[in-house]
Amino acid sequence: MGVTVDVHQVFQYPFEQVVACFLRKYPNPMDKNVISVKTVEEKKDESTGLIYRKRIAICQNVVPEILRKVSILKVPHVHLEEESWLSLQERNMAIRSHCLTWTQYASLREESVFRESVENPNWTEFIQRGRISITGAGFLNCILETFASTFLRHGAQKGIRIMEMLLKEQCGAPLVE
Repeated sequence: MGVTVDVHQVFQYPFEQVVACFLRKYPNPMDKNVISVKTVEEKKDESTGLIYRKRIAICQNVVPEILRKVSILKVPHVHLEEESWLSLQERNMAIRSHCLTWTQYASLREESVFRESVENPNWTEFIQRGRISITGAGFLNCILETFASTFLRHGAQKGIRIMEMLLKEQCGAPLVE
């Protein structure tokens, strides 16, 4: 089966400021679920200027206690891998993330883009699509997918609120034109 969650947001800040803020977003006291984010690989293609990064995030396991009675869900932390491709020249950053925990039972993938807004070149558009699919959990598949989609939707909205707050703190009021 599977569940898809789509998010779209326009930040009224220039692309470079939004990307810099995104890369420093976690860990953050506003979201205690993200314990750490570590860059494990970074390289720049000198011919294109494209910057590739691979980061690993360690997060608290937020699966409700009632569902953690299932042994595979009893882990304290969940690991996520994020890969990004940043083109400052094209003012675009593509991001792909997926969960490294529970891979034999669940697939959690997000694809995101930050790009210069078509409305205003001083604004930045954020588009994200998350897909969750759970297999091998029998009758729990549907329950776990519902929980995961709700968590993903709330997490995306929380991430946007954190970005807005950090941008305002670090860059001042939004660029309204």
